[in-house]
Amino acid sequence: MQHTIARLKDAKMTHILRIQSAALKAVHDYMYDSGVVQGMPVILSPETDPLNHPHFDASVDYYGQRLHLTKSMILHKQLSLLNGGFDKIYVMSPNVRLEQGELGQTGRHLFEFTQVDIELKEKTKTEFIGLVDGMIKNVFEFVMRECAADLDALGRKLTVPSLPLKVYESEELRSEYGDDFETIASAREADPFWVLNFPREFYDREDKQTRGYYHNYDIFWPEGYGEALSGGEREWEHDEIVRKMRERGTRMDAFETYLDVAKQGLIPRTVGGGLGIERMVRYLTGQKHVRDVTLFPRVPGERIDF
Repeated sequence: MQHTIARLKDAKMTHILRIQSAALKAVHDYMYDSGVVQGMPVILSPETDPLNHPHFDASVDYYGQRLHLTKSMILHKQLSLLNGGFDKIYVMSPNVRLEQGELGQTGRHLFEFTQVDIELKEKTKTEFIGLVDGMIKNVFEFVMRECAADLDALGRKLTVPSLPLKVYESEELRSEYGDDFETIASAREADPFWVLNFPREFYDREDKQTRGYYHNYDIFWPEGYGEALSGGEREWEHDEIVRKMRERGTRMDAFETYLDVAKQGLIPRTVGGGLGIERMVRYLTGQKHVRDVTLFPRVPGERIDF
């Protein structure tokens, strides 16, 4: 408990939270000016991101129904765009991912965190990348202008990234740096950058002509800060979704409503992604670990005292 008290009283946290507040204002203003409507988060659902990597279940029984704490709002964002009155949505989405304890050592993992979760209808990954490039630049410009004294107090020097941000293919970086290309490239780049094509969950679109190529992407922070955002173009065709669920061993009965909408041909073609707020603030403030920018951090493998 003494660690929590020290964190809450630390003067450094004042500067960090001012920078976080400015960054979030810049995100909201940019989204509003870009015509992206804001939705509210979903906390509990019978259907959420299956996360095809090791993690513990986070769910509750409520009146005989099994409800899962949201791991990401990808499926809800897709279905929200069934509405014909808007074609762009974002959510400040809390997520709970009870992941393996060793991830607590990476400096960028929390098992309770928040994303700027964005989805666009009838757009491509190129258009999504352009939107997010502008958002990141807007955040940097606003934070550097409004929080100069806070950045100075933290000893943090930022520069506004040049647009467009660099875009790499994952195989290009793997051939240059090996399997640890994400870590090495993040350490060597001076600005945030995109990497395309990662085998992932059933909802990221796989090219029908070039099986094994995924129309998805990550953003990485430079200076070794690692992954910032994950996303991609989404599958919308029922048969493709079912094929990929079977390949990944996903329990299809848990996604009955989603699959029924897909079978009716109603799921729109969308593209999107989620940018971790705590990771963004960690980079902006130059902190060693995401726990350092969080009032009440939930770090994989660590005991919670409040």
